[in-house]
Amino acid sequence: MFDVTVIGVAGGTGSGKSTLVRRLQEAFAEDEVVTLCHDYYYKGYKNLTYEERTRLNYDHPQSFDTEMMVEHIRTLKDGVPIERPVYSFVEHNRLEETVRVMPSKVLIIDGILIFENKQLRDLMDMKVYVDTDADLRLARRLLRDVRERGRTMESVVEQYINTVKPMHEEFVEPSKKYADVIIPEGGFNSVAVYMLIENIKSVIRSK
Repeated sequence: MFDVTVIGVAGGTGSGKSTLVRRLQEAFAEDEVVTLCHDYYYKGYKNLTYEERTRLNYDHPQSFDTEMMVEHIRTLKDGVPIERPVYSFVEHNRLEETVRVMPSKVLIIDGILIFENKQLRDLMDMKVYVDTDADLRLARRLLRDVRERGRTMESVVEQYINTVKPMHEEFVEPSKKYADVIIPEGGFNSVAVYMLIENIKSVIRSK
């Protein structure tokens, strides 16, 4: 089996997961780290209209093809490349193309619900939860979805109230208990990021 260190980064929407993942990537050589985001594995709904897709609950565990992600992680751990799916947040649908991901020493997976699934948790060597105030998370999500995903402010707030917040309280927040490390503010917490990087380096050296 290929010797891969798998690090899971979870936390609520807008918590700073992506910033943390980016800072971890920057700390290692390009061929040492690859990332897989749970968001890539949203299920496709080609049988539904765009309007119908906008009304789906994308914050429930059943919205993801987690079985495929588990299989892909196991494949990478075996030293075999994968073809991961591509998801469009603008179209609310999975696209036809895929992206090839090569095996690497460190595999970082991130997503709001990756600690909720036991099969995923069991594949991780280290579990990091990013803990950020709810008001700040909502503000970040609002800016991101309007700027990058073509959403209106009203639709973002409506989605947050109807699905994001209740699903966070039901699934995301309780999964924090599985974390090995909890980092307030995620990638914006420089001290914690430095300590995490050093810890990962020691894990790699010990293998």
